[in-house]
Amino acid sequence: MDALASLMEGFSHALSLQNLLWVVVGCLLGTAVGVLPGLGSSMAVALLLPVAFALDPTAALIMFSGIYFGGLFGDSTMAILLNTPGQASAIASTFEGHAMARAGRAPQALATAAIGAFIGGMVALHR
Repeated sequence: MDALASLMEGFSHALSLQNLLWVVVGCLLGTAVGVLPGLGSSMAVALLLPVAFALDPTAALIMFSGIYFGGLFGDSTMAILLNTPGQASAIASTFEGHAMARAGRAPQALATAAIGAFIGGMVALHR
């Protein structure tokens, strides 16, 4: 029972308003770096490492997870719109996503990439 109480305390700390704000900031920064050609999500984490020096460790790890997943989505955005993947994980997005964008269906391709990134992130968190 003590382990369950500790788990609930950890969730309440991780899901505080301040930490949720840091994950949103991380997602925005990761997406902004991810759309740059040649810069992937791991490079976004490396470039934005100095930002986390002023944060407590929990907020920094939460922000880095937001940067990483935002960078993955930003990389697929570049692959869909310009057919230029930033790293190997976005190559599959160039096959059908860029063809959809050329046919005038870019919003559907980007929505599919966003939904896929969300579902993939949720599945990855449970493993």
